[in-house]
Amino acid sequence: MKHEQKPNAFTIPVRIYYEDTDAGGVVYYANYLKFLERCRTEWLRSIGHGQAELLRDPGIAFVVRNVSLDYLKPARLDDLLTVSLEVEKIARSQIFFRQHVRRGGPAGEDGWEELASGRIQIVCVSIETGSGQMKVTSIPAPMRAQLEAIQ
Repeated sequence: MKHEQKPNAFTIPVRIYYEDTDAGGVVYYANYLKFLERCRTEWLRSIGHGQAELLRDPGIAFVVRNVSLDYLKPARLDDLLTVSLEVEKIARSQIFFRQHVRRGGPAGEDGWEELASGRIQIVCVSIETGSGQMKVTSIPAPMRAQLEAIQ
């Protein structure tokens, strides 16, 4: 099965290193959350929104509100994985994603092996300078218009 990139989708490669695994060479379950986060971060960057810049101006950040993740098969030391996302829905202050971690099929095959899949909900928050307090806020209008155009 060949994956075609949709306008609302994004993919990054992730190599599994020793630091990602337990003593048996199997990826520690919490590391899948790191891989999914990297994919969302790189997706934001690819559409022109670095997280450091968003934090400075307009003073917002995206934080995870909810995760539902199914672990289907283990990733192992030295695997080359594909971590992907699809934007499912954009709301006033939230973005909903469907994300996958896959391993490519044996050499010469187009198949992909699903290792983990889940749904992630992130929320836009404003960060008050000095206090560090966070408050849910609307995604800035120009950014939301851009996101809705790719949905």
